[in-house]
Amino acid sequence: MTGFLGQGKAVAQALGIQNIALAEYPGISTMDSKDELYKKVTETLVKNIIGGFTRRGEVTATSAEPGPKDIVFGGSLDEVQEYFHKNLWTDGLPIIPPTLERIEKFLKFTERHTSEIIGKLLPENREATVWNVAVNGVMAGCRPEYMPILLSVVDAIADLEFRIQDAGSTPGWEPIIILNGPIIKQLGFNYETGVMRVGRQANTSIGRFLRLYMRNVAGLRPGTTDKGSIGTTFNVVLPENEDIITELGWESFSVSRGFNPYDNVVTVQSVVYESDSVATGGERAVDHLKTLVEVIGTAMSARIAVNLFYGKFYPLIVVSPSVARFIAKEGMTKEDIKQYLYTNTKVSVKSMERIALQGGLPPFNLCKLVEDGILPQEYCESTDSGRMVPVFIRPDWIGVVVSGDPGRTRCRGYAQNHEQGPPVSKKVILPSNWEKLLESHMAL
Repeated sequence: MTGFLGQGKAVAQALGIQNIALAEYPGISTMDSKDELYKKVTETLVKNIIGGFTRRGEVTATSAEPGPKDIVFGGSLDEVQEYFHKNLWTDGLPIIPPTLERIEKFLKFTERHTSEIIGKLLPENREATVWNVAVNGVMAGCRPEYMPILLSVVDAIADLEFRIQDAGSTPGWEPIIILNGPIIKQLGFNYETGVMRVGRQANTSIGRFLRLYMRNVAGLRPGTTDKGSIGTTFNVVLPENEDIITELGWESFSVSRGFNPYDNVVTVQSVVYESDSVATGGERAVDHLKTLVEVIGTAMSARIAVNLFYGKFYPLIVVSPSVARFIAKEGMTKEDIKQYLYTNTKVSVKSMERIALQGGLPPFNLCKLVEDGILPQEYCESTDSGRMVPVFIRPDWIGVVVSGDPGRTRCRGYAQNHEQGPPVSKKVILPSNWEKLLESHMAL
């Protein structure tokens, strides 16, 4: 059985469809000639489709899952690790055994009921609950006081806008968590040198939690429900440097998303690839911005075709504090950075059409997309295939976060995957006795 057939059967079974009939194109259509394509469709694919409609499948029984407080295993630490590995409940790394005692410590940091259903997560159509958030938080090595953030992260991916069902698509995208608010300092997040490296417990364990939760609850497992061809791995929380934001008088990332300056906010979005960590320099702000266009903007054009086809693209640009300060000296803001990137980062329609063909997209017309209201007018100023069009669909869809080493001029871009995993932001809801809980727990 090929990967796509396995994925189809696994998803169908999770949705309650037993022994679904599936027909698959034999091979890779974008690498076949027109004659080969025609032959495979007429001689194989059509035959399999007809066979699926006329074949009677057998219903197979499915095993019931354990209840929330059921003890699923007992044994030594090594035996627990092996049991969890065997059942595909880990990400390949050792986990902290989720004992009832450890789970209860996490639940003290929320006033939400343990059985509250946050949503149902595809592809395995499993309920996300406050209880299983705590379970996976323990397993990921989180501290109990991270629980309010974990809940907001799951609130975000359970939002229908996020489209968690697409997280197993072939580009192999990963979710990234962006964090804003006073909780960054309260819980000791790193937002300076090495910000996207593993090492700081808060950044690393919460990033790990999200991937673990997507595996254990949503059911996204490589080779079956997850068909990411070549995955991307970083899974570390990205907090913004709000000291610099305040100093410059800029809006924080969360304020640009509609929240108040002192709100604690998590934003989760997809990242399909990242650009080089580029160093910028020069005597004027435009010198730095030109480099962002040439390096980060060029990297973002790799998926221009699919982004334009869906009319969605929410790229994320991480700007170091030193570059932000330099740009702000000329009176520029985050909005000016976005507008400059939008105006100056372009690709030819001819190049876009070639990328679309190689990516297996059906033929599409930019002017038709403009006519249908999917793309802005700028994409149909002429019908010349050599004309240049913006890589970034709308300037206000570009996210800018100030973070990283304050002593260097490194910036990096993260390409988001069109309508799959658009940025979804949720306020972190703290328990009413947060300060007291935090103080007592930190004293342990």
